[in-house]
Amino acid sequence: MDEIRFYHLQNQTIEQGLPALLSKIQEIGKRALVKVPDRSYMDTLDKVLWEFDPASFLPHDKDGSKHPEEQAVFLTLSEDNPNSAEMLVLIDAVQFQDIMPFDRCLYMFDGRNEATVEQARGDWKKYKDAGVPMSYWQQGERGGWEKKL
Repeated sequence: MDEIRFYHLQNQTIEQGLPALLSKIQEIGKRALVKVPDRSYMDTLDKVLWEFDPASFLPHDKDGSKHPEEQAVFLTLSEDNPNSAEMLVLIDAVQFQDIMPFDRCLYMFDGRNEATVEQARGDWKKYKDAGVPMSYWQQGERGGWEKKL
């Protein structure tokens, strides 16, 4: 694990911020596993990733697909890594037992949800105490990311 990056959304929803991060992951030729808190939200993100940019799309699939190993981006509820992703994306403080096999973990959370923020603070402390390299990214007024700390 090179680093865990905490992405604190303040001016956008995850649905607005996630496609840009996944696009950057694809641009560098990496695969992403996106773990979500529940099936309903997985279905929401699935739709968002198909529709966010009328000029293009992010190739992806989700739990239940026939060929997850072929997907550059895979949405899941499980602890498996069926697409051999190098990048793990955790949505809204969802837990993943073993993040260490991934090159990087992107921990995205909605700063407008106090329970999620509290969970993110606890996870920050847990990873810091474990000696995992971390950085904190806060959303600027225009939606871009600013590295803090």
